[in-house]
Amino acid sequence: MPTSTAPVSVVAKAKRLVAKVGSTLVTNEGKGIDLAAVGQWAQQIAALHAQGRQVVLVSSGAIAEGMARLGWARRPQTMNELQAAAAVGQMGLAQAYEAAFAKHDIRTAQILLTHEDLADRHRYLNARSTLYTLLGLGVVPIVNENDTVVTDEIRLGDNDTLGALVTNLIEADALVILTDQRGLYSADPRKHPDARFIDVAQAGDPALEAMAGGAGSGIGTGGMITKVLAAKRAANSGGHTVIASGREPDVLLRLAGGEQIGSELRAQLPVRSARKRWLANHLRLRGRVTLDPGAVRAITQEHKSLLPIGVVEVEGEFERGDVVACVDQHGVECGRGLINYSANDTRRILRQPSSRIPKILGSMSDEELMHRDNMVFARPSASARKAAS
Repeated sequence: MPTSTAPVSVVAKAKRLVAKVGSTLVTNEGKGIDLAAVGQWAQQIAALHAQGRQVVLVSSGAIAEGMARLGWARRPQTMNELQAAAAVGQMGLAQAYEAAFAKHDIRTAQILLTHEDLADRHRYLNARSTLYTLLGLGVVPIVNENDTVVTDEIRLGDNDTLGALVTNLIEADALVILTDQRGLYSADPRKHPDARFIDVAQAGDPALEAMAGGAGSGIGTGGMITKVLAAKRAANSGGHTVIASGREPDVLLRLAGGEQIGSELRAQLPVRSARKRWLANHLRLRGRVTLDPGAVRAITQEHKSLLPIGVVEVEGEFERGDVVACVDQHGVECGRGLINYSANDTRRILRQPSSRIPKILGSMSDEELMHRDNMVFARPSASARKAAS
């Protein structure tokens, strides 16, 4: 079990990160939104923005804040009461974050998701596109599970999983889970005073799950097990995870500065390598598009995105988000990736400039047929290189 110290935090090199804060921290252990704490996180994220980093904040606390606003001393048990508390509390969360970030001239956006949104291919891509657009505009997305409409039981700690799913969604370099504990121990330190603190480990190590048992706070966390499993999920797309105390002063800034705080659960592959390996090896092709020599050169030699103007033929029936091969005019594969338009829509916009997509289709979800971040490339055929030269 690796436990050696690391001189530099994995967050130090992160250009895009997800920060998740738990209910206990957000609501001052269930008493209501801790405006001072929210203000501190906003100040830190504003400083990270000034460094050129992109941050998505996943915030728990809607049910706990709703309970406080409704004067409920105990967490309700019925689904309709839980959903009512979430609906009331979400108003408070949105107001608190908007006011805190406004002091730094940063706009925020509320994103409410369910696991179904991230399981369905079309909704997944829509959520991904929205988040990328917001980040590009310098907006801080505030993400929470849409507890008001979920149909299964609202479970403690679920936003740990949501934080990992968002990390996968936007291909973040790191997930920082802020909790009311220092980090991960070999056993529950409240019951075992001699428990060993885990400063560095590999995400997905089965031994971590055995160590992470134990109950949460009773306000909104699911204990360490949900955080360990979240780190395992985030690592699937190459994201590292840090589990640290949200009560540490300037914890996000210190992590970004290289200081090692809390427990680091490291992914084996960097974000880009994990993404490319997944695209190259684990997806079944649904169709293919034939490219002209200029488009072949653009994606294989210049590693640019694929635009519809470079496509001359479409084969197969595929939907947005399917994996489609790119071939040259001799049928040789020169790349593959996630396509942004269905086969029918691709046939309508091929050989057309992106500026004409809204007029042809009535709307435009993406300028690119395939974005370079969602593609893996191959060397062009000899004949294609000769034609392109």
